Amino acid sequence: MKRKVLFVLINALALTVMLAALVARPSPVLAQTADVHAKPITDADVQLLRQDVQAAKNQIITDTMMFTPTEAAAFWPVYKEYAASQHAIADKRLALITDYAQHIDNMNDATARGLTERMFAIEEATQALRKQYYPRFEKALGAKRAAKFYQVDNRLSLMINLQLAAEIPLIP
Repeated sequence: MKRKVLFVLINALALTVMLAALVARPSPVLAQTADVHAKPITDADVQLLRQDVQAAKNQIITDTMMFTPTEAAAFWPVYKEYAASQHAIADKRLALITDYAQHIDNMNDATARGLTERMFAIEEATQALRKQYYPRFEKALGAKRAAKFYQVDNRLSLMINLQLAAEIPLIP
């Protein structure tokens, strides 16, 4: 079950990245094929993908943490707020990826600098969010269990970042 959930999570993230890239920069293969038309990704498509990924993350957290009923009752409301804040940061990341894809072929120093600064801001916001919510998770679960949750959360983030890194080409 855990492997299936991880597979779903990784594939959903890959699809999100590829769809964002297709919107910004259609594939030459698609452009050469007369019968194939790339449909731009919609906000509804992103929302559906995000719901799938969030469901997979929730399942991984549930399976890994094995909450008691008391812990679950204290944890999930805090996590729901935390995840909503993560989504706000993810929106900025998706916008950054889309802008990057739109400028990859005509990247200049000013654009590269602006994209890099936005990337730093996203990373800082992610770390600030973790620090902000730690006391609340610690209160809900205790220090040891909160630390375990942050290990799980960090591993999920690393998987996402690895998938993004594998899909996003370097500046030519």
